[in-house]
Amino acid sequence: MADNIPSGLLEACVVVGASTDCLRELCQGKEKASSLLEAEVLQVHAPPFVAEESVTDGHAPAFSRAQKRRSFLKKKKERPAVSGKNGTKNNNPDIHIADDLSVPKDIDLIALPQLCFPGGLRVASENQEDSYHFLVFTDVFGNQTHGVVVQHYKPIQFSLDIVAYQNGHRSSKAPRLYTPFGICVISKYPYYNALRDCLSSFLVQLKTCRMSDFDEQVKEFSAKLALVPIPPPGHLQVAFRLKPLQIVLPPREDMDWPVVDLDLHLPFLCFRPEQILQVISSILTEQKVVFLSSDWARLTLVAECFMLYIRPLRWQHPFVPVLSHEMLDFLMAPTAYLMGCHLDHLTEVVEEIEDLVLIDIDDGTVTSSCAAGLPEMPVTASLCFKRQVEGLQLHYDLEMCRQGSSNDLWELRAHRRQWQQKLNSDILSVTLELIVNIFRDVHNHLNYEHRVFNNEEYLKSQEPTDQQFYQKVLETHIFHSFLRDRLNRKMDTFTRMEIKTRPEAYRLRTMSDAPRRPTMQEMARKRMSPDIRLRLGMSLPNLLEDRPFLAGPFHHLSFKKNPLLNDKSITCRPDFRLPARPVKTFKLPEFPPPLAYHYVQNYYCELIGLLSKAIDVATPDDSALLARYYYLRGLVNSVTGKRLEALTDFQSLHRTDMDVFPADMVASLVASLQPDERVVAMQRPELKRLISQAQRSSGGQAQPNDDDDSVKRFELPRTHMHLEDFVRRVQESGMAKDTSTIRRLFDALTVGLEPAVKVLAHSVFYHDSSPDGQQKQVDPEVFRIFYTIWKETEAVAQEVDLPAAVLERLEPNECVYKLSSSVKTSHGVGKIALTQRRLFLLTEGRPGYVDVTWFRDIEEVKISSAPLLLMRIPSLKIKTRPRRETFEANLKTECELWHLMIKEMWAGRKMADEHKDPQYMQQALTNALLMDAVVGCLQSQKAIYAASKLAHFDKMKREVPIMVPKTTSETLKHKINPCLDLTSPQAVDILFYTPGQLGMASAAAGGGHPKLWCALSDGTVVVFDAATWSIQQNCIRVGSSRLNCMLGVEEQQLWIGSQDSIIYIINTHSMSCNKQLREHRAEVTSLALEDRSDKYSHVVAYSSSAEGTVIVWDVATLQVRRHFRLACDRLHSIQLLDGRLWCCAQDSVMEVRRNGTVHRRMALPDHLRVCPSSYTSFLVLNEREQVWTGCAGESELCVWHLGDLSRPFNRIQLPESSGVICMIRVKNQIWVGCNGPGGGKSRGKIYVVDTERHRVEKELMAHSDSVQTLCSAEDRYVLSGAAGQDGKIAIWKVE
Repeated sequence: MADNIPSGLLEACVVVGASTDCLRELCQGKEKASSLLEAEVLQVHAPPFVAEESVTDGHAPAFSRAQKRRSFLKKKKERPAVSGKNGTKNNNPDIHIADDLSVPKDIDLIALPQLCFPGGLRVASENQEDSYHFLVFTDVFGNQTHGVVVQHYKPIQFSLDIVAYQNGHRSSKAPRLYTPFGICVISKYPYYNALRDCLSSFLVQLKTCRMSDFDEQVKEFSAKLALVPIPPPGHLQVAFRLKPLQIVLPPREDMDWPVVDLDLHLPFLCFRPEQILQVISSILTEQKVVFLSSDWARLTLVAECFMLYIRPLRWQHPFVPVLSHEMLDFLMAPTAYLMGCHLDHLTEVVEEIEDLVLIDIDDGTVTSSCAAGLPEMPVTASLCFKRQVEGLQLHYDLEMCRQGSSNDLWELRAHRRQWQQKLNSDILSVTLELIVNIFRDVHNHLNYEHRVFNNEEYLKSQEPTDQQFYQKVLETHIFHSFLRDRLNRKMDTFTRMEIKTRPEAYRLRTMSDAPRRPTMQEMARKRMSPDIRLRLGMSLPNLLEDRPFLAGPFHHLSFKKNPLLNDKSITCRPDFRLPARPVKTFKLPEFPPPLAYHYVQNYYCELIGLLSKAIDVATPDDSALLARYYYLRGLVNSVTGKRLEALTDFQSLHRTDMDVFPADMVASLVASLQPDERVVAMQRPELKRLISQAQRSSGGQAQPNDDDDSVKRFELPRTHMHLEDFVRRVQESGMAKDTSTIRRLFDALTVGLEPAVKVLAHSVFYHDSSPDGQQKQVDPEVFRIFYTIWKETEAVAQEVDLPAAVLERLEPNECVYKLSSSVKTSHGVGKIALTQRRLFLLTEGRPGYVDVTWFRDIEEVKISSAPLLLMRIPSLKIKTRPRRETFEANLKTECELWHLMIKEMWAGRKMADEHKDPQYMQQALTNALLMDAVVGCLQSQKAIYAASKLAHFDKMKREVPIMVPKTTSETLKHKINPCLDLTSPQAVDILFYTPGQLGMASAAAGGGHPKLWCALSDGTVVVFDAATWSIQQNCIRVGSSRLNCMLGVEEQQLWIGSQDSIIYIINTHSMSCNKQLREHRAEVTSLALEDRSDKYSHVVAYSSSAEGTVIVWDVATLQVRRHFRLACDRLHSIQLLDGRLWCCAQDSVMEVRRNGTVHRRMALPDHLRVCPSSYTSFLVLNEREQVWTGCAGESELCVWHLGDLSRPFNRIQLPESSGVICMIRVKNQIWVGCNGPGGGKSRGKIYVVDTERHRVEKELMAHSDSVQTLCSAEDRYVLSGAAGQDGKIAIWKVE
């Protein structure tokens, strides 16, 4: 059996108590009854409990071990070496202590006795009530195991020949004493409530058993728990009966989320929201945190709640929520930690240790001995959190008011469990949104390409009152790990909520890559009352009410209600909370009475039968539930040694849901296959593929990519930079992303300087590195000055205070990017302001607004001179279309710079309007701001000439004016850029439009809007909201190869065929790729969906691969119905029409019957055979009985009649085309994407052909590179994607 098969619920069960010798001495009066006794490990029970060889004897011990693990040796003198493993009764009334206790390798028992009795072990003169507490064990690698301990009292019993002593005299009657035994159940999973229920059920029978049966009873209890499998992540929970209770094991939310099996509202019953925020603040800033309570059970439960509150952030330091008195030295550790101890030790802890955050659970107070004090949480996020907490229903009794009395214990427990699960879900939603609100803007300061985080700029972007908190958080290990996940684009709960709760302004901002500045809407909000300003950063506000309240940080923590909480305006809409998924329950069979080998095997067989029945009954539509059943059956088959059956289940799981696929377990199973099993497996194609994949994956794990873990902080360069290094530094700084723009900036900063033999300080120089030329470099001091000027300009623009009258004249999403100095103009004295749309004058004296011009209205910009006394000073004149008068401004030394900036903005505006592409305007704005920084940096006579190197669009306007044809301009609606976050454009390989019902989610989050799916040449998928054309999901990673085709299947599936021969299935709700189809042996080239004959028929999909294989899929089960192979040269597209399959290869177009035989074949036309050509696309028009084909390198379309496929009856010429790439049908038109002549480089053209008259109606100049793909949006729009030199998407109107 594989070694890495996960254990069941039980990892080990340990019994701790006082030794026989100690108890005997106590009863003989040698020890005082009130004295502390030393606790020792008495028993250790760990799986496996049965072995196959025990089947030979029906009366053999039920718990013989198959193997020994690391031993915990605890030898004592004067202890009789009596074995209790042969089933005979022990004459010694005490519990047997084995000399060699077999212990799992991950569990250390040295400190366990102290943790089971953290307050010490004392005997009692009266029987005590059972008490529970909880433990967490963490190894040096951060792996955790969890324990639940019950302290159970039993009377001390000795044989009659032992007499007690009282006051030094013999006594015939011994006093009645009770000694506690600690029973600790250890598991790898934090099932605190479930394990407590298990121990509670066990104690019912333990209280009535004799001491001689104690050992055997604990063994049987442990063996039963070892038979319980752990449910996989998802929505399937496992239930089993342990009389008199039914125990339920809830599943994890996902693979990265721990089990939640505790009452998350406990801290809310102990603390007010202010104190909870203070505790979270101390955890996020990695303080030394100590929880205190008089109840040991509260320590772990409350501490674990806070660990879940900060998810997906994870605590990286020592976590010991229970410390015994002997362990208090742990608090002297120099690092951050989170520990807990009894309230009795409070004085000792405070006197001995400094810089602690003390959290008194009993009193609900948080105090700090840190000199600097605890930083306050961000105000806006805190206020939203408090308002949401007020909406939580924390008291179960209030829920039960309307319920009748029930006599069914199981029903009462089930109702309580459902209430708790719902409350836990609500609390996790509230705390997750708190974390999202705190770190929402992190991604704005990340450079994914170079894995850099600009911490200084992130800190500056926060409110002044919040900066102390962020300054401490930025230096923590927690935040570093969080940054690593963001840079890896991890799609976790944080990312999903952050996307769902993005404000509309941010969604629209993602359509451009302009430098960030505050919009007029944000400026207006700053001038509003404090309550509205604080609500600005909240993701879930309710703006129906608007009541003022006081704002400010909290400096003291108490139960006194803060006046801020009286305000009802900060409420959160409940529709954004994490949806509670319905949970299915799978009940395990009854445990076998004697746990011998053959009984255990029968139990597993019955369990496999129940799982098989559940799989047969489950509907294919619920693939997630089906996957969980496959997981459990594969796990049980693995435990029972049925390796081939287990691999078959995991192969079905791999096809159904990749999210829960246990890759490590499968690799272990493959490695443990016997030779005969491997031969059988390799004869089954599906298992052969799984084995090959497991072997490749295990080989790839040996070479991890270190880049995935690196996080760099942005730093200014300290050495001279060549071009490549300069490009990287600028991209890291966030000033610009586009590589070509940065190259022009490099030329600007190195202009006009002659090659130098030696380097001069603080200068830009050429370095003669080779005989055939010079290699330019940029001095780090110049870069520092340039970066400083850029940031100063940004700060000035962000701090500009515009009067309310001016704000009303500007559009809500306008930003001020540049302000001139105070100058004299033809409209008075004031400052000229530049936005992305216009110029306006901010008049001085009585502040006012004077409109200068919109960039699109400019007719002429020139520099002239204006008389001033005996001098003439340079002035700038701007002539606009709607006005007769010319605006003139005496800009003096700024005149030439403003002249360059305005001309660049004018040219960018003109190109943006002509090409319907707003990115031209955004790029022109970036160029203008870079000009400003260059002039401020160089401070030389050639500064203006250097800045002119960045006048890219003005140069294009003057030198190569590109006029967009009228037809193109009228048909083109808009252009969008899927490569905004990339440093260079990528080819758009596939476009696929889905209507609103696909991926339906919360309408408020845009989930119900239609979507545009775009596959880029780097193998990523970008998702646009087709209602606003804003990026909804950026960079969904789908494999590592280029993608060839897409197909929308049912409501929540998007199939994508890849060059790596895999069909990836994206869940459109979670935006994750959780399924894969691996039956193809070559790259998948096309996908097609067959129309249903009726609503009860199965949905069938077809896929093709390049070597000619066609596979027919049952969509519901993802099983292969049939497959066949066609003899052809590279099969690249298929279509389904009226039950017939049409296939297009490079050398022919074929009509194929359902059985895979070719009905008709259409070869290349005779006139194309003489030259090397091939089919690239085709369309079948059934109602016209026509087939349209296009070929590579040919400027024509061939139209064939279905009745005669020997030759085309018509050839439609496509003027100035160099080859057909793709075509689609829209209404009565055929849209054809082609290569067009472009003066030395390919240009993309689209031809619109009338299907009735067979002639070209429109020629559209689509892109600056070839058209790669076309798709239709409900026959209202056509979308085209371009190759890598362009990398944009054009949206065309359909007439």
